[in-house]
This record gives sequence, structure tokens and C-alpha cells, in this order.
Amino acid sequence: MQIIGVIGAGLMGNGIAHVSALAGYDVILSDVALDRAEAAKATVAKNLGRGVAKGAVTQADADAALARIALTTDNAAFADADLVIEAATENEAVKRAIFASLKLKPEALLATNTSSISITGLAAATDRPDRFCGLHFFNPVPLMTLVEIIPGLATSPETTAAMQAFAARIGKTAILAADAPAFIVNRILCPMLNEAICALGDGVGSVVDIDAGLKLGANHPMGPLTLADFVGLDTLLSIMRVMQAGTGDPKYRPAPLLVKYVEAGWFGRKSGRGFYDYSGPEPVPTR
Repeated sequence: MQIIGVIGAGLMGNGIAHVSALAGYDVILSDVALDRAEAAKATVAKNLGRGVAKGAVTQADADAALARIALTTDNAAFADADLVIEAATENEAVKRAIFASLKLKPEALLATNTSSISITGLAAATDRPDRFCGLHFFNPVPLMTLVEIIPGLATSPETTAAMQAFAARIGKTAILAADAPAFIVNRILCPMLNEAICALGDGVGSVVDIDAGLKLGANHPMGPLTLADFVGLDTLLSIMRVMQAGTGDPKYRPAPLLVKYVEAGWFGRKSGRGFYDYSGPEPVPTR
């Protein structure tokens, strides 16, 4: 395996491209607009520069990694890829359309970075369900050491083993998760974030007090509302809806305040406003 394709040049896509190129893979990074792909590569360059400044990577290795990343807006560029990882928006219809449009070589592996959607269901939209798997990275990809590997019903043992080998080569610790709504980490984490938003909506505490309470009382490195903003409130809402639909359990009902914020376009850090306002030099609570 030498050529990695990455579909989607957002936060997750550019991070996957970063770690793959640094591990010595040739990377083809795709997005619907070339300027977005170029911005993603600039972000990779910036993050590699930080690694050089901290002594975590040499300048020569950083330069070589950046040179391995090619940009495209045409998924036909993946014709020779050994592994293609989809990192598009957390929308099942969008992902299915991408998979249905791909024309890969017969032996190529295909993965999705979905954080919650059924792997078995997505595999059905591909021409290779046995060579398809969930490969869930965590943000920011260059810093987070975990990756969840989620085989679908049709995923072959050989495909799972190849994904484990890939994860090891890029320096990640892999865990195996069953193909259940939200897998392991988000199955546990997202309801906690959702409950923090419920508590805020019910007036149990302010943004500052809820975040401080979990940081100091549970020794969390980041408060739940800060983390929700970091994850993206639209992404969190999508995950909660998938969990509620997939399990039928009302305990996964999205917080009404979360729904309102997403309807308002307040997605967190990426939109400049969520439970904090990010327009100034320091985040300011909005409630």
C-alpha cells in the first residue's frame, strides 16, 4: 500500500492527509473546490511547521511530507490509489453519492471516517463491501493518537487487518468497534455533551460554570460546552439523531438548545459562534 486518497479537505481530511504523508504515503487530497484543497494543504504546511518548531519532526521530513500531497477536484484521480478514505460531511446521502461515483482498481480498499453512521449501510452503496471499513479518526488528527476501526457485516478479515496495519504505520493506536450507532467513543462522549447542553438550557448552570464543573470536578481537560463547540454543534446534532434513530431510545434525544443553535447557524468554532463567541482574541461565553 503506497497511494492514499482522501476525499474531503476539511479539518478531518487535511489531518488524515497530514499523518499519511508524514508516514511516507503518497496522498491525493480531493475536494469539490480547488481553493478549499489548497487551503487544506496550507493548513498541513502550517501544522508541520509547528511540529518542526517543537522538535517533533525534522524540516526535511516536513518538506518531504508536504511534497507527497497532490490536490485534485476530480475523484478519477484515485484510479491508482491503494486506499481511499472518505472524510466528507457527516451526511449519509452525501457519502453514499460519493461511494457510488467512485471507480477504483479492483484491489483498492475503501474507508469512511464517519463518526456515527452504519458501516454496513454505507458499504451497500459501494462496489466492494468486503473491502470497505470504518476508519474513524479524532480531531485534531495529527495530535490524537486514537483511531476506531469498524468492520461492517461484509468486511473481510483481510480488510480489517490491512486497516490495522495502516493505523500502525501512521502512528495511531487502533481499537476495534462494533458497527453500532456512534461506535465506542461517541456512544459514550456525545450523550455527555448533549446532557451538558440540556443542563444549560434548563438553567442548571452557566456556560462558564458547567465547563468549570467538569474540568475541576471530573478532571476533564476541556469543558463539555467548549468541546461541543470544538467538535461542531452540527456534527454533534447529526450524531445524536443517528443514535436516537438507530437505537430507538429516547435518552438520545438531541437537546432542544442544540437544535436551536444549529438552526441559527451557530456551529461552534468553525462558524465563529457556539456556546462561545470566537470573534475576538479569546473565546467569550454567549450565555
